Amino acid sequence: MTDQPAAPSTPAPQGAPAEPVAKPEIEFADFAKVDLRVARVVQAEPHPNADRLLRLQIDDGSGTPRQICAGIKAFYKPEDLVGKHIVIVANLKARTIRGEESRGMLLAASDAPKDGGNQGERNVVVLTPMGQIPAGSIVS
Repeated sequence: MTDQPAAPSTPAPQGAPAEPVAKPEIEFADFAKVDLRVARVVQAEPHPNADRLLRLQIDDGSGTPRQICAGIKAFYKPEDLVGKHIVIVANLKARTIRGEESRGMLLAASDAPKDGGNQGERNVVVLTPMGQIPAGSIVS
């Protein structure tokens, strides 16, 4: 296990970042409902039924293995994620994505909107803690 942030498999594009699209303001109480936690990637592999997804097995500090499906296959090799610490939404309701259960969501930053508004090369970077902190730690 390393303490280095997960590195994307493609270099960041040159030029100005896309203009962020503002979402409506929310109340603090709404944001407080989101449970952000640190998790460690135990296993990563291509999703068996989706070309753009990776299937991650993570340790979220609860003692129970958790699976998350993430649309980062174009940006990360599975082996580069194993052992990395990531930030997840731990209390997101489970859902089935292409036949696989996903129990949470990892956080990532992107320089292009998901709707494809930026026609340039898109870059996605998984959010990782800067220092050493155990899986299950609360992000606030």
